[in-house]
Amino acid sequence: MPTYEYRSTQPDKACDRCSQVFEVQQSMKDDALKTCPDCNGPVERLISHVSISTAPSTQSMLSDKNLKQKGFTKLVNEGEGKFRKI
Repeated sequence: MPTYEYRSTQPDKACDRCSQVFEVQQSMKDDALKTCPDCNGPVERLISHVSISTAPSTQSMLSDKNLKQKGFTKLVNEGEGKFRKI
């Protein structure tokens, strides 16, 4: 399940939990929290960065040779709106 970050929209009235950024694990199908689970104060969901692994196993999966074997076409941007097919 994804982890979402939230913070209070009214920091001057926030409890210890929502006065700082806090995390909640939720299903992608769940609605965003509107209130803090501790004090019921208003909170907002933050946009967070996503971590993507480029471990050697991932690099080999994304190699030109492997992509071609799996039936994918890779295009390389050469600039000025031109792409080259690999």
